[in-house]
Amino acid sequence: MIGRLRHMLIKEFIQVFRDKRARFFLFGPPIIQMLVFGYAATLEIRHVPTAIVDYDNSQVSRDLISRFEGSRYFDIRARLANRRQIPDMIERGDVMMAIQINSGFAENVRKGQTAHIQVIVDSSNSNTALIGLGYVNEVTSNFSRKYQLESMQRTSPLAIAHMPKIVLDNRPWYNTDMSSQWFFVPGVIGNLVLVIVVTLTAFAVVREREIGTLEQIMVTPIRRTEFILGKTIPFFIIGLFDAALISAVGTLWFRVPLRGSIAVLALGTVLFLLCVLGIGLFISTVSNTQQQAMVTSFFFIMPSITFSGFGSPISSMPEFFQYLTYINPLRYFQIVLRSVYLKGVGLDVLWPQMAAMAVIGLFMLTVSVLRFHKSLE
Repeated sequence: MIGRLRHMLIKEFIQVFRDKRARFFLFGPPIIQMLVFGYAATLEIRHVPTAIVDYDNSQVSRDLISRFEGSRYFDIRARLANRRQIPDMIERGDVMMAIQINSGFAENVRKGQTAHIQVIVDSSNSNTALIGLGYVNEVTSNFSRKYQLESMQRTSPLAIAHMPKIVLDNRPWYNTDMSSQWFFVPGVIGNLVLVIVVTLTAFAVVREREIGTLEQIMVTPIRRTEFILGKTIPFFIIGLFDAALISAVGTLWFRVPLRGSIAVLALGTVLFLLCVLGIGLFISTVSNTQQQAMVTSFFFIMPSITFSGFGSPISSMPEFFQYLTYINPLRYFQIVLRSVYLKGVGLDVLWPQMAAMAVIGLFMLTVSVLRFHKSLE
């Protein structure tokens, strides 16, 4: 058995690495994708394209506008003379937001009355619109608070000294700078491992069936179990190497700290690889061509990433879909990755995630092997 399995493994590695382009696509794109996603994937919204309409043209209104100009969150693209220009600019996509300051703004502020500012937002992207409005509220609140303090200092300096204050003391844990990269980079590792291993496993077996070599292999003395092991072990090794490679890029290039144990991270990666190997093998049993395997892989990969908590919290999803996430191995691997990287926790905390991946992996491998045996009969 060992001899036949060894020959099968040698055949698979030769098949994988004999093509220079195949060698590059195994290791080049994961690194490129890690770099692209590491820089592009972010929860922060900066340089929101904004237009300003100032009907007041006072020192107070210009002071407020300067605060928007000095903020990294806004990019003042145009100063408009008339608000009728706003709809056209938003429709063309030149700006996403327009801020209108009405006449009498400075007078109302000096009198202590409410001074209204109109904000017009392109809410076709609701997430960006909500974050942009939050930035506007922050700038205007700071401006209003500073103006009130300066006014009271001029009129009642003694009263302001006894004014009660509430100061919020922020103490963020694990990600002190609240960097989006520290959140997304560990998640990208799980996504890339999923895509690489599922597609490699599904395509390899289907390719043998499509070109007719599967029947030739099965008439040799090799057993079906040996054939399955020979097809899955190479991709397990490649997946493990790719996971280590892109993890090194995330740690060394993006400076994401690895605070936990490498052994715990390795164990989680192994269990996750068993899950995705089982899924890839199952896809190979329901696909007759590589095109079918590609479509089926896409059908599985996209929901897995969506329901993993990679970009949006699982708790924000409808209750029905929250229950569906429990059968998604990527959900548990994302927790393991972020917990080991950022929190430095061990098996005493992560054992439920490890156990869940072990159960899913064992189930998928069992079903896939039985299904594979039946498809060969």
